[in-house]
Amino acid sequence: MKNQHDQSYKLLFSEPRVIRDLLTGFIGEDWIEKLDLDSLERVSGSFVTDDLRDRENDVIWRARFGDEWCYVYLLLEFQSTVDRFMALRTMTYVGLLYQDLVKQKQLTRSGKLPPVLPIVLYNGERRWSAPVNVRDLIQAGPGSLAQYRPDLSFLLLDEGALVADQQFSSEARNVVSAIFQLEHHRSPADAVELIGLLVKWLQTPEQADLRRHFVIWIKRVLLPNWVSNEEQGGWQALNELSEVHNMLAERAKRWPEQWKQQGLAEGRREGREEGREEGREEGREEGREEGREEGRQEGRQEGRQEGREEGKLEVARNMIQQTSLDDQTIAQVAEISIELVSELREQIERSS
Repeated sequence: MKNQHDQSYKLLFSEPRVIRDLLTGFIGEDWIEKLDLDSLERVSGSFVTDDLRDRENDVIWRARFGDEWCYVYLLLEFQSTVDRFMALRTMTYVGLLYQDLVKQKQLTRSGKLPPVLPIVLYNGERRWSAPVNVRDLIQAGPGSLAQYRPDLSFLLLDEGALVADQQFSSEARNVVSAIFQLEHHRSPADAVELIGLLVKWLQTPEQADLRRHFVIWIKRVLLPNWVSNEEQGGWQALNELSEVHNMLAERAKRWPEQWKQQGLAEGRREGREEGREEGREEGREEGREEGREEGRQEGRQEGRQEGREEGKLEVARNMIQQTSLDDQTIAQVAEISIELVSELREQIERSS
């Protein structure tokens, strides 16, 4: 699944519209206005060395500013833990790109190397905590030796932090903000609404490839969190974003009740088994005849009660693991306290 995520995500960031929205929506620096974004072009695979081609999840673009080129090296990181030495890796990749530019004689008119903006796009659940400048990874030497430490930063885009801290406006029609919010959506209803916005934003014929790439990404990355493997077969024939949105909108209405019923059914089965076992044990202790009957009665009663309670807990566990719903919504659907939902979430996180 990780490789499918990587490849479908790379498809999205292989579209000029996505890179344009990334630069204009998430880099609040004045030099962006000097870029000719209509000149955006992706650096082809034949243009880079085997070392860079091995970085199959990364994407390199360039755009003109005046008569020169500016390069954007986008590193796509799909991992649950923060890479402490990402700044070192970034310096290595930028160095390889510069070596390639020298080899291809892609220098500025003054004979210098063109500027490169390294961007690390991180979608992990934990917030990024590692240095963004390789200088901070190197121990300063004695005296003037410290001045020889390399000094190269990358621009970090921590999706989770951006979604939590920023207020995204649908009026901006920024597809990258929609991608970030979809990856960190709080409920299926939020996801359906965001996909509906994308349908409106990407209606023109020239956006057909981008719509198709969104469909691929949704089916490979988001859909497995919402439907079972058996149900996913019916979705594979869908190729239009509007079709995916319509089916999701219809299915989303039934998902909370389905999750609830599945959890209750599993809880009842477990409760019946536990009840029978308890009934048998108590029956032996109290006598072969009377004990058996009383034990069965008590076992059935306790089993039913425990089954109901375990069913509610199973509903909550499923919703915590399979959805991005908040604790209050899960508590309402599962009919348990929000404190118990919080305890379950902590247990799941500790065991993962």
